[in-house]
Amino acid sequence: MAASALMAGGILVLTTACAVGTGGADDSGAEYDSEAELTGELSVMGFGGVDEVATTRMDLAKEALGEVEVSVAEGELDLQQFLSAAATGDPPDLIYANRDQIGSLAARGAIVPLERCIEGEGIDTGMFVESAIEQVTLDGQVYGIPEFNVVQVTMANADLLEQASLELSDVDGSDWEAVSAANEALTSSDGGKLSVIGYDSKLPEFFPLWAKANGVDLLSADGREANLDDPGAIEALEWAVSIYDAQGGFGDVKAYRDSADFFGEGNQFATDLLGAMPMEQWYINVLGDVSPDAPMAFTTVKDRQGEPIAFSSGSAWAIPAGAANPEAACRWARVMTAVDSWEAAAQARLDLREEEGKPFTGLLTGNAEADELIRGMVTSGGEPWDTAVASTYEANEHTFALPASPADAEFESAMQDAVNSVLSGEAEPADALAEAQQTAQKALDDAWAEMEQSQEEG
Repeated sequence: MAASALMAGGILVLTTACAVGTGGADDSGAEYDSEAELTGELSVMGFGGVDEVATTRMDLAKEALGEVEVSVAEGELDLQQFLSAAATGDPPDLIYANRDQIGSLAARGAIVPLERCIEGEGIDTGMFVESAIEQVTLDGQVYGIPEFNVVQVTMANADLLEQASLELSDVDGSDWEAVSAANEALTSSDGGKLSVIGYDSKLPEFFPLWAKANGVDLLSADGREANLDDPGAIEALEWAVSIYDAQGGFGDVKAYRDSADFFGEGNQFATDLLGAMPMEQWYINVLGDVSPDAPMAFTTVKDRQGEPIAFSSGSAWAIPAGAANPEAACRWARVMTAVDSWEAAAQARLDLREEEGKPFTGLLTGNAEADELIRGMVTSGGEPWDTAVASTYEANEHTFALPASPADAEFESAMQDAVNSVLSGEAEPADALAEAQQTAQKALDDAWAEMEQSQEEG
């Protein structure tokens, strides 16, 4: 839910002001060296959600920076503010952006490639989750250092499943006919109004998940070719929308799910108002905190071959073109994402959870080595929460992401507009995705051509 809002915001800003070449400066004068003593100032923009996991790593990063004076503007990255600062030649030294924004920012020259930073500070890019590092790699160059990973798992109300004589395998996505049947069995109405949502396919945000589960990559690995009108993508959208149609339509389902106490003890699972849905793993902690006795059941989301699958997202550190202190920015990014830093942060979270009498459910960091280490620190919360954690880590080993492209924002906007037009009843899936394909491919072709021309002129 929160991730979707962030993505939508990013699409709006970049689509309304997207042209290659906002920056223009590079970091050719920077001297990256992990042993160098650094001085000056470091300004960081967009690092929100500061908690013990963040502050533990921030303290380590500040220590590694020595005499550098650090200022962090908390709160989510304001893209318009950042791009305006970049255009006037006064950008921050470091930004914390959504990974699906990195390609567009790189193409317009707002951030610099990080090969020299990575080599100088000794950052091992092989330790990052593959889908995460791929999402910040444009045209063979890395533009961001990944941090955190968000994945989905299947969450279900075990009591409602039992009452309908259903199993978790009926709602894990491995058999779409079974999910559709389960949806109808779980759905309930009272006086013509929806009273129990059977299954929520979580459109529009999870359309890439269902397309991939049906064997379709909506964007080619090199970020150049859209594949939105693939027959498998059309089939995926038709099925995911049919889940809502069987419950009276997307409008009814959305209105009902939006009325739930999503973050409170009256959430839809605790009050038996939802049968099952795929959802980001962070919601497990919410449920465990506010409704620990809710009748939950968890497993991974499955593709149509029965294999675990997850559509990953997250953030990344990037150095703006024209940054005054790129050396300090690079070191900050290295320390914030290092295995030792993540271990210290996990210990801080573990200590806090033990003080509260709650289990430590782990962290998905974007760093595969750190993830494996932290997994060994997880404490038991009993069932079904231990299975929830196990499902999260299994999902994290089977992730994919939309590849980076210079038209990240335009592609996602075309895709979501198509899905929304179907959900609203304005278009059929095949027609909506055909139009989206044309829009997205033109945006990709234009952006790649403009970026390549800019590179030739540079």
